[in-house]
Amino acid sequence: QIRQSILEAIDGDVILASKLMPTSFGIGLRKKYSSGKPLIVDIDDWELGFFYHSGFWGRVGRFLNFSNPNGLPHVWRMERLVGKVDAVSASNRFLQNKFGGSLLPHCRDTSVLDPQKFNPDETKEKLGLTGRKILMFLGTPRPHKGVDDLLAALKMIDNPDLRLVVIGVENEQEFLRGVDGAIRDRVVVLPKTPFDKLPEYLSAADILAIPQRRTSDSIGQMPAKIFDAMAMAKPILATRISDIPEVLGDCGYLVDPGEPARLADAIQYILSHPDEARKKAVAARERCQQMYDMKNLELGLRDLVEQVTSAKGGA
Repeated sequence: QIRQSILEAIDGDVILASKLMPTSFGIGLRKKYSSGKPLIVDIDDWELGFFYHSGFWGRVGRFLNFSNPNGLPHVWRMERLVGKVDAVSASNRFLQNKFGGSLLPHCRDTSVLDPQKFNPDETKEKLGLTGRKILMFLGTPRPHKGVDDLLAALKMIDNPDLRLVVIGVENEQEFLRGVDGAIRDRVVVLPKTPFDKLPEYLSAADILAIPQRRTSDSIGQMPAKIFDAMAMAKPILATRISDIPEVLGDCGYLVDPGEPARLADAIQYILSHPDEARKKAVAARERCQQMYDMKNLELGLRDLVEQVTSAKGGA
C-alpha cells in the first residue's frame, strides 16, 4: 500500500532514484515501466559491500533474509537491473567502473561552508577546549571508518594539549567505555549535529581526520566529510582509499589505511608545521570551489537530464 502511494505520487517528467535499493530504485523502475518516463539512478555507495564484510556464513544468512525489503537478496537483484535505466550517476570511480554512467562526485555549497563566517577560538571556547589542539572526526564511528586506528594513534602521541573530538556518536557513554583509560581524558565525544551547525563545529578543528580502513564497506564509498573539510579550509589527514587521493590532490596529507603509527606521525607533523598545513588547507578550499562546489553538481545533473530527455524525444 505504501509502495503504491509512492508510485502514484511520482509525477515528474524525469524520475531520479537514489541508491540501488528496492525502496528507491525498485520503485523508480516500476514507475519507468508504467509511465514511460526516463529513469536516472544515483549511486553513492556499494550497498552489497556493506553486507559482504560479515564473512561467508554471515553473507549466507543475510542472503536468506527475504523479510527485509532492502536486504541482501533484494539489493543483489537491484544491481543486476542497473542496465534497464536511462542513465547512471556514480559518486566515485569504483562505482562508475562497476555500474557505468557519469561520475558525479559529492559537492558542497562553499558559500555556506565558508571559514570566514566562523571564529575557531569562540567555537573552542563553547566546547570547553580553549587553547587545545583539536583532531576532529565527523560521522558515525563505524569500524570501517577507522576511529579505532585514530584512538591508537592518539595513544602514541605525547601531547597533553591534543584532544580528539568525535562528532556523531550515538551512545556517548558506551563509546567512551571502549576507549583506553590512558587517553580517555583526551577524547571528547559529541552527538550527531544538524547540518546547519556543522560548519561552526568544523571551524574549531586543527586537523580533520578521515582514517578509512580498506574493507568491502569503504572501497565503494567516498566520505562526504572530506568535502566539508575542504570547503572550510581545514588541514585534512586521510587514508589512501577510494577516490580520496584524486579528490584531495596535493591539498592534504595521506597515509596508508590501517596503520595507526603512520597516522600518529602525520598528526605530529601537521601540528609542528602550521604554515604548511594552512597553505594546504587554503588550497583545498580553492580546489573545492573549482571542482566540488554545488554548481558543478548542478551542471552534471543538468547534462544527465538533457541526455535522457533528448534520447526519449528522439525515440
